[in-house]
Amino acid sequence: MSDKSWLSLFKQAQDMQSKLAEIQEGLAEKTVEVSTGGGMVKVVANGLNEIISVHIDDELINMNDREVLEDLIAGAMNEVQKKVKELAQGEMSKLTGGLKIPGLFT
Repeated sequence: MSDKSWLSLFKQAQDMQSKLAEIQEGLAEKTVEVSTGGGMVKVVANGLNEIISVHIDDELINMNDREVLEDLIAGAMNEVQKKVKELAQGEMSKLTGGLKIPGLFT
């Protein structure tokens, strides 16, 4: 491979890395909201899968049913992670042209 080819390949890698950083910054600003139990538990996360907020309805707390509360929170947390993964994959597909690259937000 010629020096010119290596430089071109290196430049492409740098460009992709720069675009990846832009996508990650954009994901930090996007949010996903999920609710369970008819809206009794709401979880909001950003596109980097960081939990922004958790809301538990007073009615659910007043039910005094730990098992139901735990199940609804676990369900909301699992669903929000799934939605964030879908969001991240959608953003990454813009960079990769739809190609699935192992290790990138999988």
